Amino acid sequence: MSGKVTVRVTHRFAARPERVFDAWLDPKTAAKWLFATATGTITRCEIDPRVGGKFSIVRLEGIDIEHVGEYLEIDRPRRLVFTFGVPKFSPEMTRVIVEIVASGEGCELTLTNEGVPADYGERNREGWTMILGNLEKSIA
Repeated sequence: MSGKVTVRVTHRFAARPERVFDAWLDPKTAAKWLFATATGTITRCEIDPRVGGKFSIVRLEGIDIEHVGEYLEIDRPRRLVFTFGVPKFSPEMTRVIVEIVASGEGCELTLTNEGVPADYGERNREGWTMILGNLEKSIA
């Protein structure tokens, strides 16, 4: 299968929108959950949290896997937009949109990843679902 797809996942959090939003841009917090896996260790987490700023998060999982991107939009605590790529596996960049809406005592986060190669769509969905679960655990 070829072409590009858009992947969308939604997650409800018991935490306030500001807390969930800030977890994306604080290096100490992000290193605990963003791109972390059960078998990998985050060895570097650099975040320049401004429009035009970049991030680089490296996970050691047998090999170093760097996740990179640039912030395109930062509207705390509602919306975060950034480019995203994993250069080790592809030179292509996708676009991630994180939208957070207050809901009762917590919030609902919808993450949309645009431009995902079609053959990675389901793996991408599973990855973001796991990552949002990690986020929930890290701010609980």
